[in-house]
This record gives sequence, structure tokens and C-alpha cells, in this order.
Amino acid sequence: MQNDRRPADDHHWMQLAVELARLCPPSDSAFAVGAVIIDADGNELARGFSRESDRVHAEESALGKLGPDPRLAGATLYSTLEPCSIRASRPDSCTRLTIKAGLARVVIAWREPPIFVARCEGVELLRAAGITVDLLPEFEAAAKEPNAHLGL
Repeated sequence: MQNDRRPADDHHWMQLAVELARLCPPSDSAFAVGAVIIDADGNELARGFSRESDRVHAEESALGKLGPDPRLAGATLYSTLEPCSIRASRPDSCTRLTIKAGLARVVIAWREPPIFVARCEGVELLRAAGITVDLLPEFEAAAKEPNAHLGL
């Protein structure tokens, strides 16, 4: 995918993901995360947040609203946290779901700290699958805010 996104676009979509993370019901055993998927033309395809339903993760929620969709081939996922690479409660991690969906790019605000998983490898696995991964560290503090109860 040609990375022709402007920083203002990335900031707009990540800010929306941060706002979605603030909607998450609090949990002492999981992160509050927001996610937005946009197509290659910059149009929103889906959004989600952690625990929007059941024990769903944000990326899983957004992807689940689309099902198989040819627009995902050029799409970008904005997530306030690195997609999980290990998932005890589901057969596929969010990293695996993203790879299976065929997304072209993932933008995150911060890397997953070793609170629930010793070492998240989402970024490495996504890049190994040919997906562009970009970090927006200027959003890290805002993305951590809904997780403050975890001692971050």
C-alpha cells in the first residue's frame, strides 16, 4: 500500500480511537482500547472498543462488524494499543485477525506493556506479514489514560 496518509489524517483517526477507548467498561484484567478501520480512500469502515460486547477486544470488535470485505486490502487500522499477539479467551489474537483480514497498515499509540502478557509481539508479527506498522507516540499519554487504574 502506498503510504500517502497525511499526519493530520492519522491524528484525526487516532483521536477518535482514543475517544472510543474512554467508552470501555473498566476492567482489572484487560486494557481499555479503541480501534477504527478506514479504507484506502480515508473513509471509516468500522469502529470498536474493548468489551463493547462480551469480552471482545477493540480490533476484534471493529473487524467483526465487517466480515470479509475487499476494502480491507487497502485499509488502515488505528488502535490505541498494539494488537494482542496472544489470546487466552479466543482462538485468534487481534494480530492474527488483522493479518487474516488483509489490512495494509496498522497505526498504534503505544506498545503493550508486560502486565497481562510477558511479551507482546504484535508489531513484529504484523511487519513479518508485510503490514506497515506506524507508532504515534504523541498519543501514548491519552491512550494510557483510560487504563490508569492498572497503575500505568
